[in-house]
Amino acid sequence: MAATRIAGDVLAARIKADLAPAIAAIRAKAGRAPCLASVLVGDDPGSIVYCRSQAKACEGVGITYDLVQFPADTPATALAAKLDALGADPAVDGILLQMPLPRSINARDMAERIPAAKDVEGITSANLGKLFFYEGAALIPCTAAAAYELIKFAGCTIKGAECVVVGHSPIVGKPVACLITNDLGTCTICHIETRDLKAHTTRAEILVVAAGKAGLVTGDHIRPGATVIDVGINRVPCLDEKGQPLLDEKGRKKMKTVGDVDFASAEAVAGAITPVPGGVGPVTVAMLLRNTVRAAETHIA
Repeated sequence: MAATRIAGDVLAARIKADLAPAIAAIRAKAGRAPCLASVLVGDDPGSIVYCRSQAKACEGVGITYDLVQFPADTPATALAAKLDALGADPAVDGILLQMPLPRSINARDMAERIPAAKDVEGITSANLGKLFFYEGAALIPCTAAAAYELIKFAGCTIKGAECVVVGHSPIVGKPVACLITNDLGTCTICHIETRDLKAHTTRAEILVVAAGKAGLVTGDHIRPGATVIDVGINRVPCLDEKGQPLLDEKGRKKMKTVGDVDFASAEAVAGAITPVPGGVGPVTVAMLLRNTVRAAETHIA
């Protein structure tokens, strides 16, 4: 029997609907909508697509969205000055710094300039530290929070469950492992130096894959009946029956979006699985909106 597909769009719509009373209360108290400022340096295609998604989502729930754009050759001093200004602006509730930044700019230094109370991506040391120390951080990294909410949405009991996270990034792998551990799940983190990935993943009742490598996890890596959360977003060529790339009318390779999990083989083994696209992505945007509202509530209290 094929696995149940975990509908991220359904959960995202529920989260957005739940924000309506809080947004209305903020408007009544502050005389304005919550405001999210998104800072983009350069023209990374993925970042541009994400900005469009943010703008549409904010408009849909009544959050003001301000996109601040800089050319790729912007010096670090100019970006730092703008982040400082946004941090001090009483009309801005949340700040999001789009990644990746140009190589000439230290991303960590820039992220730390965002005040913790306006850090709607939850990536500052202050907010990550709250998560680590079980302080119930209100602002949690959006993608990690999305994966965690999808686990619960799928009906999993985290407490006591055998959980494996593939990927150890500071904005997805490590935070989602903290969220699981804080709920008393038994969590293993795997990464590029893990010697036998399959030995770990086949033990997992809950498997979160966030490694950034298309098709890394296949059906034989999965415990029968496990819940699989695929965080990966990868662009790969479409292939014909002979394994050759398909071309469009302009002679360019046709591309498709896939996850880190080979969906066809995994769906035949797992109990529940998130599709890509349509799984973690919509919920990540909903988490950004939720964090913006939470930041606004704190800001205008």
